[in-house]
Amino acid sequence: MGDFEVLDTEADSASASGYKDASDCADSFLIVKGLCKHYGEGDARLDVLKDIDVTLRRGEICVLLGPSGSGKSTFLNIIGGLEKADGGCVICDGVELTSLKDRQLGEYRRRELGFVFQFYNLISDLTIRENIEVCKHISDNPLDLDELLHSLGLWEHRNKFPAQVSGGQQQRCAIGRALVKNPGLLLCDEPTGALDYKTSKEILALIEDVNRLYGCTVVIVTHNDAIKNMSHRILRLRDGELAENRLNDSPIAARDLVW
Repeated sequence: MGDFEVLDTEADSASASGYKDASDCADSFLIVKGLCKHYGEGDARLDVLKDIDVTLRRGEICVLLGPSGSGKSTFLNIIGGLEKADGGCVICDGVELTSLKDRQLGEYRRRELGFVFQFYNLISDLTIRENIEVCKHISDNPLDLDELLHSLGLWEHRNKFPAQVSGGQQQRCAIGRALVKNPGLLLCDEPTGALDYKTSKEILALIEDVNRLYGCTVVIVTHNDAIKNMSHRILRLRDGELAENRLNDSPIAARDLVW
């Protein structure tokens, strides 16, 4: 975990966050308690997140929904160590993020997190293989690159440059870049936002396969309400408050989604 403190037990995690209920079992991976974030002060103050409580189990796919301005991206940035909370507690896999200094947060992001964005942000002068390999070298326990390329359906495209492949293949490469570090938490911010219907379903099916193959916990932020049906847990933010937090008892395969 690097040079930041790891809580010794799940019980320590629950105690530190104030959690007492049954959802804080040994499988708890991400614990968020009383999370608050605001911008500005006085009359200009805007409360973006208001006392958010969430627990995700290890290996869950969670879909986070909400209209623009509801706080989705801010929530993702805080659990991803890109922004600091103004109040509350965030514990991810035993690491209390809210107590980390900037350098420690950087180490946490480098070692433990994978990010997938709407726009691929690939390096145009590197091949598909090289774009993924860049992140392999910052991990102490990376995945096998050739095996990952096969899993992503990119083996035959591995020596092509981003401009020589489709948008869906570029997004597969971006997912591979996030995954090669072997992260425990994969954060996907509108991963299908720039894709057509068919390719969107292919990418969602790939994320589903990745979750099953590698066991990472996945959070997908989206405006597309239909995507919730593939998830294990559904969260919905509205005006900075958690309007919905429930398990999906009957998730369907991503390939069967319709919108």
